[in-house]
Amino acid sequence: MTAPREPVDLAKAYRLLNHGPTVLVSAAADGRRNLMAAAWAMPLDFAPPKVAVVLDKATYTRRLIEASGEFVLQVPVRAQLDLVDALGNVSGTDEEALGGRDKFDAFGLATFAGSATGAPLLEGCAAWLECRLLPEPPIQQRYDLFLGEVIAAQADPRVFSAGRWHFDGHDDLRTLHHVAGGHFIVDGEAVDARPLAPRPR
Repeated sequence: MTAPREPVDLAKAYRLLNHGPTVLVSAAADGRRNLMAAAWAMPLDFAPPKVAVVLDKATYTRRLIEASGEFVLQVPVRAQLDLVDALGNVSGTDEEALGGRDKFDAFGLATFAGSATGAPLLEGCAAWLECRLLPEPPIQQRYDLFLGEVIAAQADPRVFSAGRWHFDGHDDLRTLHHVAGGHFIVDGEAVDARPLAPRPR
């Protein structure tokens, strides 16, 4: 089933990651594609919006990003918990585990085309950020840190609209936060701060 999605103003795109969710990273190059889970991703800037994600040298997705110069960060949801864990534990190069297929075919994943990149976008997520790689070979090699400029963004309006997350009534669409060893925490109650003035002297 296709989930609703609508474009997100790029000036607000950083808010799709500002709450620190686990992400799925997809890339495609030379007729190959892959999708992996990543716990270490974050927004970096507002205008133009930029993101950072850590991708180990051993990952297949990293090689596809380096070849294509683009990638997508997807924000998966509670309903995809088992899938996120599986995508983080099976390499796209493990032909035995995947039966000679890519992860999309092996796990029966539905995708759609983005508006700005050639990387596949996974159905059912809460948000998608299409990114152009900002090549920084020294930090990529030394720290496994990849930077991207967000060139298109979409979100499911049931849980993100007007620049804010709102999960009430949509528990299966709450975003995931990986702790370690297959243990995750889901986003909880949203609260707004009230203005607080300094105390008088």
